[in-house]
Amino acid sequence: MMKKKIKTALISVSDKNNLKPLLNILKKNKIKIISSGGTYKEIKRLKFNCLEVSDFTNFPEILEGRVKTLHPKIHAGILNKREKISHLKDLKNNGFENIDLVIVNFYPFENTLKKTKNHKKILENIDIGGPTMVRSAAKNYNDVAVITSPDQYEELIQELKKFKGSTSLNFREKLSRIAFTETAYYDSVISNYFNKKTNTIFPRKKIFHGNLIDQLRYGENPHQLSAIYSRNSNMNLKQIHGKQLSYNNYNDIFSALTISRSLPKGKGTVIVKHANPCGVSAKNDHLESYKSALSCDPVSAFGGIVSCNFKITNDLAVELKKLFLEVIIANGFDSNAIKILNAKKNLRLIDGTNYTSEELFKFVSFNQDIMIQSEDLNIFAKKNFKVVSKRKPTSKQLKDLIFAFNVCRYVKSNAIVLASNEATVGIGSGQPSRLDSCQIAINKMKKFNLQTDNLVAASDAFFPFVDGIEKLVQSGVRAVIQPSGSIRDKEIINFANETGTVLLFSKTRHFRH
Repeated sequence: MMKKKIKTALISVSDKNNLKPLLNILKKNKIKIISSGGTYKEIKRLKFNCLEVSDFTNFPEILEGRVKTLHPKIHAGILNKREKISHLKDLKNNGFENIDLVIVNFYPFENTLKKTKNHKKILENIDIGGPTMVRSAAKNYNDVAVITSPDQYEELIQELKKFKGSTSLNFREKLSRIAFTETAYYDSVISNYFNKKTNTIFPRKKIFHGNLIDQLRYGENPHQLSAIYSRNSNMNLKQIHGKQLSYNNYNDIFSALTISRSLPKGKGTVIVKHANPCGVSAKNDHLESYKSALSCDPVSAFGGIVSCNFKITNDLAVELKKLFLEVIIANGFDSNAIKILNAKKNLRLIDGTNYTSEELFKFVSFNQDIMIQSEDLNIFAKKNFKVVSKRKPTSKQLKDLIFAFNVCRYVKSNAIVLASNEATVGIGSGQPSRLDSCQIAINKMKKFNLQTDNLVAASDAFFPFVDGIEKLVQSGVRAVIQPSGSIRDKEIINFANETGTVLLFSKTRHFRH
């Protein structure tokens, strides 16, 4: 077990919560306490004996407290190998003593970033001494225990009770692993702050950090391990009902939220299945919006996820209850809606009111390799598109075309979206052939009897041949929006003019793989 007796502890914490139970166990085991600054004052306020760091080192704090624990007596006391004769001689010759327990948590750099943009204040909240002591103790875990969070106090207390003031090697090694993770996380936040401040998008070395939100039951399939992490301590997604979320649930939730947040504030319903939208509507009336999104593909919606860009009330809850759904996301639920939907025991209800998309980059990993790209978050306006046909769109057609093009960029490529009255009526996704995607979208529309005189179509990339747009026009499409860039763009324009079809070109392509 390699138990090590603790005789001296150094405590320096920014988070001063729950110190009393810890101090009680240290006192009971006659452990000497060294501390400094606000921690020293708090320990004295709690009426426990404590030696100030400057008295321990016989060296005053200098540089407004920037240098206090960065002293050979501190680090030699932590880092020395207790069983190595040369180390013992060095300590004796310099009048140093062992420090067996280090309890440190860092200046709240991450919280400071949330509170201020003042660079000078941010710099002053970069902890130097704390991480240095933690790294020293973690390296020498064979002899020293290191605590980096109040969450660990109870475990330390139980360890000291169990081994009568000593700690076991397994315990110290576990604490060391956690400590190095804490210092790495802390430094990664600082690194990312400086990259952001200097507008360094792709630094030579990229550091990622995240907090474990949940260890999921499994991944996409039962034989795969899975967990979800967030840059925040929580994801600002509040689950208010239902069983644990799965990997696939989260994948669909993020897809649904991305589309929802691209729609006008306070309106819009999105239904997602396997990370693809199967129905989207931006109608003003919330109940009508849901029914319209559902009608696009009620078969695929079964077992899907609904995301509402508004608060769900009684009438909509009654409709939602009729369909088997995995997850419903909304900007809140009124009490009647919760009561109605809670009747479905396994249905997950997610309040996404506080969810924000702060990070503008997307990560895709394979084995040891990671690709990063900026997200496709362009806000579309009339100026982004050029009418290239002789026939000009009506204001209604233009609105529907931009709506369809916006939805299209969130559909897996190759993507075709048919829409009318700001609602999808047919979606073709994920096909190697754009012509096949056209046919799927048309088939969906016909299957659910959604043909209309006001039909528009959007494509996520250009039509390489006339056959795609021809198929759409033959199905009743009166206006088409697509990116330009094909060597046959003129042929597409000529076909539009020959058939009296409205044609708009976008300068940007919108693949989503």
